[in-house]
Amino acid sequence: VQLVESGGGLVQAGGSLRLSCATSGLIFDEYAIGWFREGPGMVREGLASILSTDGSTRYSYSVKGQFTISRDSAKNTVYLQINNLTPEDTAVYYCAARFAIGTRGMPSLEPHEYTYWGRGTQVTVSS
Repeated sequence: VQLVESGGGLVQAGGSLRLSCATSGLIFDEYAIGWFREGPGMVREGLASILSTDGSTRYSYSVKGQFTISRDSAKNTVYLQINNLTPEDTAVYYCAARFAIGTRGMPSLEPHEYTYWGRGTQVTVSS
């Protein structure tokens, strides 16, 4: 299983980015995909997650309205649209996958519940 993030970079405050998480080696529709970030000196934080089976989503309260998660099943890819970026959004952004068949409820935002991780993509927001 491989997850590869892309789309990070340096952006000015107020700008937007769309991060991509390309997956391979798994049956896409059987997994939940989550986005997480780890800022300098911070613990890894769950941001948003999506069930590939039916598109159900879940957002952290702190990013709801600013971040949008979506999926393209034809491309086995999950996206994270981030709008109105602020310097506080500076972090390494990771995507992760967990097997979701048989689970109930909205997809988790807990990092320890995810099995497969990408290497991350750096997002730096300048003021």
